[in-house]
Order: sequence, then C-alpha cells, then structure tokens
Amino acid sequence: MEATILINRAFGETRVALLEDGAAAEVYVERDHDLGLVGNIYKGRVTRVLPGMQAAFVDIGLDRAAFLYVDDVLAQGARLEAKTDPAEEGETEEEDGTALSEPPSVPKPSISELIREGQEIVVQVSKDPLGTKGARVTTHVTLAGRYLVFMPTTAHIGISKRIVDEHERKRLRGVVEELSVGLSGGFIVRTEGSGLEEARLKEDMEFLRTLWSETDERTAKMPAPSLILPDLDLVLRATRDLFTREVGKVTVDDAGEAQRIKDFVRRFQPDLADRVEIFQGAVPLFDHHGVEGEIERALQRKVGMKSGASIVIDQAEALTAIDVNTGRFVGKQNLEATILRTNLEAIREIVTQLRLRNIGGIIVVDFIDMESPENRERVHQAFVEELLRDRAKTHVLPISGLGVIEMTRKRVRESLGRSLTEPCPYCEGRGRIRSRTTTCHDIFRELVRQARRNPGHDLLVSANPEIAAILTEDKADHLAELERTIGRSVVVEARGDLHHEAFRVQLRGAARGG
Repeated sequence: MEATILINRAFGETRVALLEDGAAAEVYVERDHDLGLVGNIYKGRVTRVLPGMQAAFVDIGLDRAAFLYVDDVLAQGARLEAKTDPAEEGETEEEDGTALSEPPSVPKPSISELIREGQEIVVQVSKDPLGTKGARVTTHVTLAGRYLVFMPTTAHIGISKRIVDEHERKRLRGVVEELSVGLSGGFIVRTEGSGLEEARLKEDMEFLRTLWSETDERTAKMPAPSLILPDLDLVLRATRDLFTREVGKVTVDDAGEAQRIKDFVRRFQPDLADRVEIFQGAVPLFDHHGVEGEIERALQRKVGMKSGASIVIDQAEALTAIDVNTGRFVGKQNLEATILRTNLEAIREIVTQLRLRNIGGIIVVDFIDMESPENRERVHQAFVEELLRDRAKTHVLPISGLGVIEMTRKRVRESLGRSLTEPCPYCEGRGRIRSRTTTCHDIFRELVRQARRNPGHDLLVSANPEIAAILTEDKADHLAELERTIGRSVVVEARGDLHHEAFRVQLRGAARGG
C-alpha cells in the first residue's frame, strides 16, 4: 500500500494527513494555543483519594484535576499490570501481548494503600481531556523513541505485534535483553525496529535512558505541580510514529518545518531524509490532494456511498452510533442480496470514517438486518478484517440478534469533529457548528486561493462580527503575515446578517463565495 504524509503549517495551526493509496486515512490537527497533552510528563500533587471509585485526582497545573485509576498506579513491590501504552494513537499494538500481572489469588490493593492526599507523584498523560472529563494520567511512564519504547518503572521486554516473523522476534528479544542486563526498566521494540542491527537499537536505548535521567533530575528540582517533560509537537510526533519505511514521501508546505523534519530523521534513519520534500504547487497542499474535501465530509452526519446507500454517524460523549441505510440503492437481485451488498460496502466506509474522524470509546454499528446466519458471519468477518488497517486497538463482538455490532476503539485524543467544532450558540449547545477559529482558518485559506487566482487585486472579507473581531484582533498577526505573503491588502468587514460559518471573499466589485 502506497502511503504519503502531508504536513500543512500556517497561521498557528498544524495539520497532518496520512494518505493511503492517495486517499486520506488519518488527519490530525493541533493549534499553537491548544496543544495536546498526551505523552506529557508532570510532577503533580494528589488532591483527593476516592477508595470507593479506586481512583484519585491529581493536580498537574491544568484547569481540571487529572484522573488516576488504581491500575495506573505503580505500587512499590506489587506486580500490577504493566501499562505499556506509549501514549500515542494505536501504540498499544506495539506491545507483544505479554504483561506483568498479579496472580489471580492476590486481591487488588486499595488506591488508599498506594497513594495519599498531598503526596507528590510523577505522572504521564495517557488521555487528553475529553468533553467534561479531565485528563487521564498514569504513573507507568513511557518514553517513545524511533525504534524502542522505554518503560523506566517496568522490568519487561516486549516486541511489536506487527513484527510477525518468529525468528526476528526471538532475535530482537535476545538483543534487548542482553543490552538491558544489570539495568533497571524495560523496553518494547517498535515495528520500525525490525531488521535493525544491535548498534542502532543500543543507540536508541542509550538516548531514551539519558532522556529519562535528565527528566529525573528536573523532577527533583521542580515544585508540584509542574510540567517536567512535554511530548513532541504534532510535526515531530507524526514523523516519529507515522514516517515508516512504507511511506514513500513526506510533503510539507513550510520550508522551516521541512528542514526540522529532515534534521530529526537524520538522527534515526538518515536514508529516509531524501523522502522529505517541500510543496510548491499552485494550489494549497491539502486542496491539491483532495484532503480538504475529506475533512469536510468527515464533519457531516450523513456520508454517502457510491451505490447510493449511506451511513449516518451520531457521536455522543461516551458512545457513537452508526446506522447503515440502503438509500437510493435498490439492487438487481433479491432483497437479501441487496442488503448483504450494502452492508459489505458500508464496512469499508465505516472503518475509513472511524480512522479519519478518530472516533473512540464504545461504538455501535447498526447494519441492515440479515436473515441468513451465513451472511451475518460474512459481514462480521469482513468488518474484523477491514479493521486490520486501523492502527488503534479495537475489540469487536459478533453481530447480535438485532443486527448490531458492538465494538470499542482506543481513544487518547479528541475526535476530529470535536477538535474542529464547538457547541452551537444558535441551538443552545444541542448541535455543533464549525468553531470560530476554524472559520478564521477557512477564511485564510480562501484568501490564499483567491489571491492566486486573481493576482494584483486587493481583497475584502465579509464575516460575522465575532469572526471579524477575531480576524482583526486575535489573528491580526496572522492576517498581516498573509498580506505580506500575497503582496496585497485585506480589508475585513463585519456583517451582522452572516452566520458564524458563513463568509464572503470579494475582489473590488466582484463577489466570490466562501
């Protein structure tokens, strides 16, 4: 499968898209004023211990206290389950399935036996704040390198599940075990570590151990609560986790970011640096590859398919419901054949949307009911096989008697829809519209398009007063940067008759839609 990574950096916003066979498979967005927290390491203070919930709240310096569950507490001398999640999308697949666990006869200790109120502890964010919930944290800290994941608190050696050759698995385990003799902590060999010689693995191991030693020193000096070690930003995180040998190229529309990626890659895999290129097309990068259209489609409730059938996606805070409809598709054979074909077609679109929208938690898929047990099993198996494309960890139950599949998908960050939208002020939060910041960035992109299509003309933006205020105040620096880039002036006009999402970009005397 041919894979490409696109990186768009402009106006304080970074967007990364992973293309598979030319189509957007995953999209991530990060803004300078709202960076993700997953992977960050904090020195925090326990504010409340709740034995009845087997959990505690930890102040790590954020607006809301972080949530710490008993399984995420490392008990001195106890063999609790080793949490080897490297705190990134899909990375639970990087463990080999073996984990340290208590013998069944040993009861789980109470949270109050492990920590106390007022205690200072080092924690790592494993899930961003989602909806009304604060961040989830763990004391099982992990540091992800290019080839290895270091677990300073867990004596465990693991191999990526995606390395399937048994001889290579045994070789890698032997190498890492030998390099770890006499040292504390454990390692997971990531997929990219397959086939590497001992020297490369040792280099990554030493880098991660040094990073942890420096983190330990900072921890001793810093007060609680404090951020001890932030994770990489989205650009370098995507480079570390997505830029594998299967990726043909990384295309970046910012020269500075392209150089930063090359410098980063040269530390780990110099032969991949030549695959990083600067985009200099006549249209914006995401437009050129059709990603803008895929993002727009991912924000819609109803997604149509080629046959005329469709799926409807309703996302709540803890559960997502997906409904399959035949729509205009009536088929050419009998009813059961039509239903089976519709369900099979829907499977690929459902998995595509789960990945593209980064939907996690509990998911219920309501397929069109099939009478044949064989057809039900065929749809279930096809769904499981299609999910193999997904890097995130999933668990799927068989189709129920009601024609419903229940599944879970690991979630560590907000979905794409919740990242790009906000509660609608027009319906008192019962629905969602594009956020004001998203609309501003839509305006910036439309200005660039119009400037390229109509050289030499000054531009006028008409927008809702709140959007206009953000453009001229909060985004004034970005607006000035855009004017310098396109070499002409941009005038912003506040129009009270325009919806928050609606705007118009005009040349002098000639209207253009936005």
